[in-house]
Amino acid sequence: MRKAGWSPEQYLKFEDERTRPANDLLAAVPENEVEFAVDLGCGPGNSTELLLRRYPSAEILGIDSSVEMIAQAKERLPDCRFEQADLDTWRPEKKADLLYANASMQWLSGHDKLFPQFMRSLNTRGSLAIQMPDNLEQPTHIAMREVASDKRWAEKLGKANATRSTLGDASFYYDLLKADSARVDIWRTIYHHPLQGIDGIVQWFLGSALRPYLAALNEDEKPQFLEKYKEVLAKSYRPMSDGFVLLPFPRLFIIATK
Repeated sequence: MRKAGWSPEQYLKFEDERTRPANDLLAAVPENEVEFAVDLGCGPGNSTELLLRRYPSAEILGIDSSVEMIAQAKERLPDCRFEQADLDTWRPEKKADLLYANASMQWLSGHDKLFPQFMRSLNTRGSLAIQMPDNLEQPTHIAMREVASDKRWAEKLGKANATRSTLGDASFYYDLLKADSARVDIWRTIYHHPLQGIDGIVQWFLGSALRPYLAALNEDEKPQFLEKYKEVLAKSYRPMSDGFVLLPFPRLFIIATK
């Protein structure tokens, strides 16, 4: 799947917050030898950098469907190998010891077929490590769908509502991966990010979930959409005493090891 028009600069405005779950995922990967690791959906290279630090002698490959993200990753890590490819069809040229996917698999459908295929691309004792935002039923995303249904642009935004895949629950992923795994570890964490008001929430999602909606609108419609989105958000997120709002952000973690 090709994600057009992604902005590495906007995404990295919250680099520390976005890298924390990537760190938490990597910290739970078993301490097995890794000679070849792939960052599936490497983005601007912040997650790839974590792999390089943990496995300094390993061959590391970063894959992303966005040309813009690949360019940023190459600039950040010029000695690392990166390739532009669609993750739903890409397969490694040789078996890997770690396939690591931080906040990328939620954009792909067909997990029931895709994840077992990734497992078959691992060496013995290799791990498939996945972290996915699990926030489609959070007020932020309910508001996106509500605003997208506005008659001013509903026809344009019908497809944007379908760009994210609905995730299965822990039991679904356990049953899916256990047949190919010696161990499956699944957990869900809710991060609470303090952001600078409603505008801070919008800035966060401008680098991710809002992009498919805005990409379908013209330059006059984009600010109208965002103003309406802020109005709806304000019903669910109240400022705290310092003016910040807390953004609850659930994420699903999966590590399947052969």
